[in-house]
Amino acid sequence: MEWLDALRRLDDEGAACVLVTLTAVRGHAPRAAGAKMVVSRDGAWDTVGGGNLEATLTDRARRMLEDGESEPCSVTIPLNEHARTRYGRQCCGGEVAAFLEPLRAMPVVAVFGAGHVGLELARALHRLPVAVELVDSRAAAVDAVRALDALEGPARIRGHHAPAPEGFLRDLPAGSHVRIMTHDHAEDLVLCDAALRREDLGSIGLIGSSAKWVRFRKMLREQGHDDAAIARIACPIGLPGVTGKAPAVIALSVAAELAEAVRAPRREASRGPGAG
Repeated sequence: MEWLDALRRLDDEGAACVLVTLTAVRGHAPRAAGAKMVVSRDGAWDTVGGGNLEATLTDRARRMLEDGESEPCSVTIPLNEHARTRYGRQCCGGEVAAFLEPLRAMPVVAVFGAGHVGLELARALHRLPVAVELVDSRAAAVDAVRALDALEGPARIRGHHAPAPEGFLRDLPAGSHVRIMTHDHAEDLVLCDAALRREDLGSIGLIGSSAKWVRFRKMLREQGHDDAAIARIACPIGLPGVTGKAPAVIALSVAAELAEAVRAPRREASRGPGAG
């Protein structure tokens, strides 16, 4: 089932797509009702019959992706010599109805640091429809992520051992939300630098005190980032007014902030008191 494999792969990549299903066939047509294909912005998998029919449906699916449509739609396409499309005629003599369903990939939240706050944050996010990538340079820390498998919820939580986590960050899908909270301030700085070199991330947050952020701003400037770029990083993180220092309290504050960022990705992330 090529279309099903494509759905899984695109979801892993964080790419939106449209699932096209033939829902009714009258007369002669290349495929029977139930045939499916998957269309992304730059690819297509499986087939609903080829020719002008498939080209027309592929074009419609890509327009839906380009326009950011979220509601499914049904289309009916006649297949006779009198029906002309921009791709010509298809003269099977029948008619097909198709259902086009846009599928938005789950928003990606990449948490760098599987320490106390990182694990609590993953727990807090497990009730949201997000893909949580929990990354740590320490293999032993990532082992603790397995305990989260028992959580029931719509989130997909995965742990990753990455000795050089900035490489993992560079490979994240566009629009990913990054939260940096590792065990090492030097590693935090490397990740901040890598995040600022990507202009397509959804939001960036760094755990830490105001004093830590003063030092980081100075070092990021020395690495060539201007003030406008550095301002993309929210530090401290979490909701304003939440002053608790316990890992669970910080995690809940950051999770609430992320829930807003995921819902309205163009809104600037709120700053709050997350400490580390």
